[in-house]
Amino acid sequence: MDSSITTKLSSLLSLNQFHLAYKRMLLPITLIALVATEATQEVTVNTLSDAFWAVSCYVAFTLAIYHYISLLMSKENKVVALFNNSRRYQVLFSALLGALPGCGGAIIVTTQFVSGRVGFGAVVAVLTATMGDAAFLLLASKPDIGLFVMIIGVVVGCISGLVVNAIHNDDFLRPQLKKVMPLSCCKAEQVHTPFEQKAINLQGAFWKWLLVPATIIAALGSFQIDINQLLHIPSMSIEWIGTILIITSMLLWAMTKEIKDYESTVSEDRKCITSHPLQKAAQDTNFVTAWVIVAFMVFELITYFGHIDLAALFSGWGAYMPLMGLVVGMLPGCGPQILVTSLYISGAAPLSAQLANAISNDGDALFPAIALAPKAALVATIYSSIPALIVGYGYYFLFEM
Repeated sequence: MDSSITTKLSSLLSLNQFHLAYKRMLLPITLIALVATEATQEVTVNTLSDAFWAVSCYVAFTLAIYHYISLLMSKENKVVALFNNSRRYQVLFSALLGALPGCGGAIIVTTQFVSGRVGFGAVVAVLTATMGDAAFLLLASKPDIGLFVMIIGVVVGCISGLVVNAIHNDDFLRPQLKKVMPLSCCKAEQVHTPFEQKAINLQGAFWKWLLVPATIIAALGSFQIDINQLLHIPSMSIEWIGTILIITSMLLWAMTKEIKDYESTVSEDRKCITSHPLQKAAQDTNFVTAWVIVAFMVFELITYFGHIDLAALFSGWGAYMPLMGLVVGMLPGCGPQILVTSLYISGAAPLSAQLANAISNDGDALFPAIALAPKAALVATIYSSIPALIVGYGYYFLFEM
């Protein structure tokens, strides 16, 4: 093994002036401890197995398709050029870009606003329509609901953008900025250390070889086929395989980036533009998986040890659930939004909360917006919370009361 890798591995959990290196390692270490503990072994293995086969595999498959399509149709500059035709086109295209899973479309529109190419209404439209990385999770787990939420986001985003255009001029709260720095990294070495880049490459190789067989097994499991019986292997074998694979993926993910602040904790890893689609899919998959694991394990452990049915508990909150989804949605980053979507998928949160969260959340796009145009970002976030309140409670009163 490379001596530099050995040195780095030995210092992963070392304390330097009370600083814990690679804090992400706390997640896989905690999972290993839970699996090794007899009292929590069964619930942990079942939960991690479900997270891998029923979530991670589908998310990876969805992301791979998305990144391959993006590679084949990488003509975003032509779409952006159409923004200059009219204010209505700006709003429409911004809402459509925002509806794309991930935060790329929202980041494009935000930088276009700062550079003076689109108006403030387009910013509100894209931030209202975007759902960030939580869209991948929802599409992979509940594709019909995912498409429904995306359509609602586009419609509400268009309406919100047009209303804002009627109220404000295009240059409303636009900062005086001479140059907008590119937000996508062009060279991986500018962002990652050699050790982190090796971990990223291993992360890509992990999903490159597992994507097809894992997706097939996941699909068979979705049709209620007993994989252990089908393959003539001992009971719980596929569950243990899923647990080992998901912990392995989290170990690789933990070594790809150091957590330094709130943004580095809740936002997805920056990716090199020239990276292979499967490499990008692997990075996004493991980020989503990490937050899904946190949500699932907290849910299951509270239910197991506290004998508390969180779904029944949250159902008693009734009218507060859409408000909860809205408030979490106003937090920057995709991590908190994935938690809400995980709660919805597990049945602990209603669709009204998911809708309110999807419309109010701005994903990782809020970070560059805050950096480049803080006043516009704050006002746009407040504006996007208004339709989120209306849609969330509208659905609640119409279908959930």
